Amino acid sequence: MKRETAINWILGLGLLAVPFLALWADETFYVTLATRVAILALAGVGLNLALGFGGMVSFGHAAFFGLGGYAAGILAIHAFNQEPFLTVPFTIAGTNDMIVIWIVAILVCALVAVAIGMIALRTSGVYFIMITLAFAQMIYYFAISWPSYGGEDGLSFYVRNGFPGLNTLNPIEFFLICYAALMLGLFLSARLRDSRFGAALQVARQNEVRLAATGIAPFNVRLVAYVISACMTGLAGALFADLNRFVGPSMLSWHLSGEIMIFVILGGVGRLFGPLAGAALFIVLEFYLGGITEHWQFFLGLILLCVVLFVRGGVIGVLAGRRDHG
Repeated sequence: MKRETAINWILGLGLLAVPFLALWADETFYVTLATRVAILALAGVGLNLALGFGGMVSFGHAAFFGLGGYAAGILAIHAFNQEPFLTVPFTIAGTNDMIVIWIVAILVCALVAVAIGMIALRTSGVYFIMITLAFAQMIYYFAISWPSYGGEDGLSFYVRNGFPGLNTLNPIEFFLICYAALMLGLFLSARLRDSRFGAALQVARQNEVRLAATGIAPFNVRLVAYVISACMTGLAGALFADLNRFVGPSMLSWHLSGEIMIFVILGGVGRLFGPLAGAALFIVLEFYLGGITEHWQFFLGLILLCVVLFVRGGVIGVLAGRRDHG
């Protein structure tokens, strides 16, 4: 077994063990912390597909994270008030069913990603970054100016959405849902990476002309990867809204786009489990250093600087050894 594969197993099983150890020690707060890691790691897995495998430096993935969150919040509020979300031309009722909410969140993110991708993917480099950021900011300001769903104050819903056969109000059961979603995201990411589609995506990142010479359109490959990436991040947003029972414009802000990118860079760009390692490290630093000083992000910046300058393989690259660096 390669060293990186062993590290991936340790990370995956370690995250699964933390909530059970926390329950055994009667420290339920750590269950919530592990749930947060799982959800943010899933958002990072989505971005890693576009950034790590496809070379698309999207600085607007918070838009999909927030859209997923708003899909969960809006449907939950309409279910609570027993008012349909839409009546014309057809009726769309609110719901507390997580599975339905996930489908809606994924569909909304897919549609928005197609619209953004059709424009943004006609550019590259800094122009691609700016266009994705611009679209995300447009959605952010739209949310702020939408008073029906809380506007700048956001939207609270008091009952967590339900999953068939599970009590989502139980922290450990909700963690298992989020953990399963993360593992499914990692599995899908691995299958895509190792497929012919993944090979085409990586060639598109390295040399578009060479890919086009084989008869495959690089634009189409990148657009599909970008849409799948957005759907994963949107699913993470729906789970994050359920975790906090709140959704607000902060889930759409460029700050969050930067944080998701930090997860990927810290863990290792293009590394399968890099987003999990990065999200876990970020949450640990935020929790422990944040308890010591409110300027904890200064130390995060130093760590990020060292990773970018000296260990581009991120945490996974350091642990896996130089020979396995991507």
